[in-house]
Amino acid sequence: MPGQGLCGIDFDHATDDRDLTAVYYLTVKRDENFITVPLYLQKIMNRAATIALIFEFMQDFAGRTGLDPPSKSPQRYLWTDAFAVCNYLGLFQKTGNPACRELALRLVYQVHHTLGRHRDDDTRTGWISGLFRENGEMHPTAGGLRIGKSLPERKITEPYDEQREWDQDGQYFHYLTRWMHALNCASRVTSNPDYILWAIELARTAHVRFTYLPASGGQKRMYWKMSIDLTRPLVSSMGQHDPLDGLVTYQDLQLTADREFGLREKPLLADEIEEMILMCQDLQMTTEDPLGIGGLLCDAARITRMMIQGGPQYSDLLKKVLAAAGAGLDSFTKAGSLELPAGYRLAFRELGLSIGLAGVEKISALIEKNPNLFERPDSLYQQAQALRGYAPVREQIEQFWLNGKNREAATWTRHREINTVMLVTSLAPEGFLGI
Repeated sequence: MPGQGLCGIDFDHATDDRDLTAVYYLTVKRDENFITVPLYLQKIMNRAATIALIFEFMQDFAGRTGLDPPSKSPQRYLWTDAFAVCNYLGLFQKTGNPACRELALRLVYQVHHTLGRHRDDDTRTGWISGLFRENGEMHPTAGGLRIGKSLPERKITEPYDEQREWDQDGQYFHYLTRWMHALNCASRVTSNPDYILWAIELARTAHVRFTYLPASGGQKRMYWKMSIDLTRPLVSSMGQHDPLDGLVTYQDLQLTADREFGLREKPLLADEIEEMILMCQDLQMTTEDPLGIGGLLCDAARITRMMIQGGPQYSDLLKKVLAAAGAGLDSFTKAGSLELPAGYRLAFRELGLSIGLAGVEKISALIEKNPNLFERPDSLYQQAQALRGYAPVREQIEQFWLNGKNREAATWTRHREINTVMLVTSLAPEGFLGI
């Protein structure tokens, strides 16, 4: 069919940013023959192949987890599913394929009806919020959302085991913020206010249950992991970047509610935002963990975008986040872990960094185009430009995990779904970073 390619992609729609003004030629091998093609055509061919691979990866994820074809008992995991929703929405915007939008919204439904309800092996039943039937359907995030771990949560009488805790269910704040972001993206793409209202309801619930005042007094803190019903902490320490994730996500939800849906009567998350601002003031953000560094870069990209869109001017916070990410990148790259074989590496953690690096290009471009919106723009621009020097790290990570041999390692296959989805996000970050 003219104009149609693999997976029903409209090439003209998918490649409308190609540069046709200057034509250079490249000799490439196709089916044992060498042919000469214009470089812009090679770009189209490469992009079409990448999109086809992305569809293949996402279909593998959908089939394995019971999303497509839909299963009566789908295997849902909140972190992975949040990225997957954004991937599908980004693919819908890129290709115009309505099936991508349908899969994104079906995934939202499955997450709410699986992770918003008690486990099949739990004596409790129904919505974890305690709401009944219609009310639960209308407010699926009112009680938070389970992580989706393989083992039941630790019982009150069960001793704490650090290794076992990683596989036990409960609720993580940083998983909830990822889901808030996914719902926010869904609301923007569909123009349906239900998704942003569910995200705001989730933010309010999570904030109340995860934050607390220490008995010794002082600033509020946060629990890292809570029980499924949010009545008790399972891990009392605070996630290093949880307050930052909370602040950026709450502010983004507030901006969408205001700009997209006109919910201006009252700042919907004003108190929660103010408390997160206070918690971020003395937050030590530097980390050598690639996933943590990637999270900082993603937050920096979102802060920059919100400032451009008329949100709060967080120049000082942006500078602090970029400085922490730069220090972390310097330490991480010097450690040499990217030179190790696949069996000693965790793909999803490295791909988290790769996704964050995808946002660095946008940061410097936005600062350069809008210097009047930033305090000390030269300083911020120089920080962003320095981070752009790490762009080859993204390419290195992607190419390593695109190698099929490396995806045969146990470190990939044990975490196949999260690795696959985050590789797609790295290859096509627009859904997660750009919506």
